[in-house]
Amino acid sequence: MNTRPITTSRLILRAPTVDDVASVFAIYGDPETNRYNPAGPLTDIQQAANVMDRWLDHWETHGFGQWAIATREAPACVIGFGGITLYKYNEVQRINLGYRFAVSAWGKGFATELARAALQFGFVELDQPQVYGVVRPAHAASIKVLEKIGMQHIDELDDVPGQAPSLVYRATRPV
Repeated sequence: MNTRPITTSRLILRAPTVDDVASVFAIYGDPETNRYNPAGPLTDIQQAANVMDRWLDHWETHGFGQWAIATREAPACVIGFGGITLYKYNEVQRINLGYRFAVSAWGKGFATELARAALQFGFVELDQPQVYGVVRPAHAASIKVLEKIGMQHIDELDDVPGQAPSLVYRATRPV
């Protein structure tokens, strides 16, 4: 498992640890960061610990997964989580880009910077021909990020009963 951090011009992307559970709860438990999440926010620290357990299992099994994201200016302060994970939908296992940032990190281009680094990681480090992303149709900011990094809307996913289908985006590795 390669857990060496990845740096971008402003961010540090590192494997999460159990010490990040409080940050998971702070970010994933915030109703504002869950505005487009049909499951809603986490309600207690144990749920955050369960999320962390799944992330650590993914890292252990596959050697990659969600990163804890901090700025280079404040490396001890986690501002979000995101990266590339295996995600099964439409009966197909796919390499999927996902992220969530603390509200204080919104509007600063961090999601785009993370997403570009994650695409590069998926194409180069994981040698994947395609990377996917799933987004709720009302989440204009995330749609903008996916389109800004060159992903294209290719499909819909009926993943939330009684609601509009999610949008499936894909980026293909340049030849």
